[in-house]
Amino acid sequence: MSENGQTPSHIAIIMDGNGRWARKRGWARIRGHKEGVESVREITRECAKRHVKQLTLYAFSQENWKRPQREVNLLMKLLKDFLIKERDEIEENNIRLTAIGRISGLPEDVQRELAIGIEESKNNTGMILCLALNYGGRSEIVDAAKNIARTIKAGEMDLNEISEETFKKFLYTSEMTDPDLLIRTGGEMRVSNFLLWEISYTELWVTPICWPDFRKRHLEEAIKEYARRERRFGGLRE
Repeated sequence: MSENGQTPSHIAIIMDGNGRWARKRGWARIRGHKEGVESVREITRECAKRHVKQLTLYAFSQENWKRPQREVNLLMKLLKDFLIKERDEIEENNIRLTAIGRISGLPEDVQRELAIGIEESKNNTGMILCLALNYGGRSEIVDAAKNIARTIKAGEMDLNEISEETFKKFLYTSEMTDPDLLIRTGGEMRVSNFLLWEISYTELWVTPICWPDFRKRHLEEAIKEYARRERRFGGLRE
């Protein structure tokens, strides 16, 4: 139990710095993405071991499509390979795989492997591993607003019924709790259009360590810092 009476039930991570990590070593950017897969494996395993209820990873943003086509293609191949190769690991650790974002915009082969992983792990009772893919926080809010408008137009909901609680039901994350802790690697001091609605009261922790070097000792450091913080959610300490 942490000093603030809570441990992070839901951890979200912006996995940044792969390209800079590779360039610093004179390698192509894709080498950083490949090395980053090992960080995903170790951190996922460690979070499951610590009984974190959910880990959400910012794996591919909508803005990432702006990168060179060759890099995008390689990222999609890495994602597909990860989804195939990690199935046994997911099963062994009783992890349930899920995803958020505009999934229909991903290549069909990636969608297929993602669907298989989600289906095969749907009855697992351990940690939820959520991959944010083709994801954007603003797009999530826009999509929710559109779905609410359709619901009202169909006569299934009244305008006066809209509240924060009902709005959340239309988000990609409707069945999830909000993150307790958001970790950003690579040192940049921004949230990069990630979970804009959900992180309103999330504790932020930024490290200069680039994602390929991020390991369980860094995760432990983030959790210890979280434990020292007092979470008031806009109120006052009693």
